Amino acid sequence: MKLSEIKSKLSQLDTISFQLPNGELVPNHFHVTEVGKITKHFIDCGGTVRNEEVVNFQLWNANDYDHRLHPEKLVHIIELSEKVLGITDLEIEVEYQEDTIGKFGLDFDGTHFLLTTKQTDCLAKDQCGVPAEKPKLKFADLSNETSCTPGGGCC
Repeated sequence: MKLSEIKSKLSQLDTISFQLPNGELVPNHFHVTEVGKITKHFIDCGGTVRNEEVVNFQLWNANDYDHRLHPEKLVHIIELSEKVLGITDLEIEVEYQEDTIGKFGLDFDGTHFLLTTKQTDCLAKDQCGVPAEKPKLKFADLSNETSCTPGGGCC
């Protein structure tokens, strides 16, 4: 989800809720303690130099049960970060404390903002000798012919 999308969704909500990938909700007394731009300048294992930028939201579960973050307040925080930090319409990454800091993508289901799982990946598979994934076939999709012909795909 991009920054413009969350601002649009927030303008339609009375309350904010975040749902973890396991279905649990982040406690509703959470705080957004940071909104920032993270720039990652790196070299992949194939030697290609890369740059990535994301907007980062850090959610914190405080023991402050009397205060709730309202949608208009989060929009104000986002707009201030855009102005002060020069943040553009980038993808959002969310940090949330679990056993260690977890990094999540962000989606919306009409009610909750969904913290989505992120995966590592090799960006230079062709340089590393990682074989391309073979397509999976179902036996039901194979021909029922009893004899094989050259180029027939049965053997």
